[in-house]
Amino acid sequence: MSTQAPEQLTTAVRRRARLWTVGLLLLVGISAVLCVGVGPVSVPPQTTAAVAAERIGLIDDSGATRAQAFIVINIRLPRVVMGLAVGAALAMSGAVLQGMIRNVLADPYVLGISSGASTGAAAAILFGFGARMGQYSLPVSAFLGAMCASLLVFWLGHAGGQATSIRLLLGGIAVGYALSAVTSFLVFSSDDAEGSRTVMFWLLGSLSPARWDALLVAIVGVVAGAAVVLMLLSRPLDALAVGDETARALGVDPAATRLKLLTVVSLCTGAAVAGAGVIGFVGLVLPHLARRLVGTVHARMLPVTALLGSGLLIWADALSRVLMQPRELPIGIITALVGAPFLLLLIRRMYAKNT
Repeated sequence: MSTQAPEQLTTAVRRRARLWTVGLLLLVGISAVLCVGVGPVSVPPQTTAAVAAERIGLIDDSGATRAQAFIVINIRLPRVVMGLAVGAALAMSGAVLQGMIRNVLADPYVLGISSGASTGAAAAILFGFGARMGQYSLPVSAFLGAMCASLLVFWLGHAGGQATSIRLLLGGIAVGYALSAVTSFLVFSSDDAEGSRTVMFWLLGSLSPARWDALLVAIVGVVAGAAVVLMLLSRPLDALAVGDETARALGVDPAATRLKLLTVVSLCTGAAVAGAGVIGFVGLVLPHLARRLVGTVHARMLPVTALLGSGLLIWADALSRVLMQPRELPIGIITALVGAPFLLLLIRRMYAKNT
């Protein structure tokens, strides 16, 4: 009996993880269809599904008007697809960072990685940094900025000895403030008034610029990052989440593994920031909910985290279109309104445990 109980527990956890993954996948799919129809001009879900089916050749005539078809295919659907990719990228990045440095407050925004991506992207928008790369200048600049910020946090965390959770967190906060100041200086120094307005709105987060030709970078970044973490680094990440000594005992090099994970997080964060601007709290809030649903094993937890992030962001984007019509509310405001109370609750629980 005692030897079978752990096996039965493991099987139950795996079954629950599969059920949550499949259930969330269906829920996010339904949400995507509903969110395409939300906006100043409402489109019924059946019309959205029919237009999409007509576009991929499943049916001959959707019955939609030309205006409805244009709204669905050229305006709303790219936003929803971008929201799915960006939400998954930010949520998974937060989960990886929290496991990597063993701190529940870690996410790309808090650790300054989003600030690095925004600095690189602002340089591309305002001063043409990487202009020779054409349409890829913005995502590449965002990735390079995120990678530089990650390496700087990594270096600060290891300065003076072995890296610790609090040292990495404080280093990330310092880097984030510094790079936010650099971004503000770039905006102040630019003579391009329209570019400055674009950067300021983009720093609050928005999916409104999403177009089909800009989706490739975000989707490739998310898929590549997720594949690397899930297939190659999920078990080393589990070991790091327990502690460096345990990781070494299991044959995992903590420093090398962190560097690999930071590269993946930079890729995902750079793609997300390039596609939707700076959006906070997604990577902070949702990993905690995913752990409560399916446990702490990253191979099971990361897909659930990604689906939660995708669902949250497409609904936040849908609300941003209708809350202040005819103006559009930046999506970062909505995620902050959701995330800030959760952060306060988390801090309160941490304080209660310590006392």
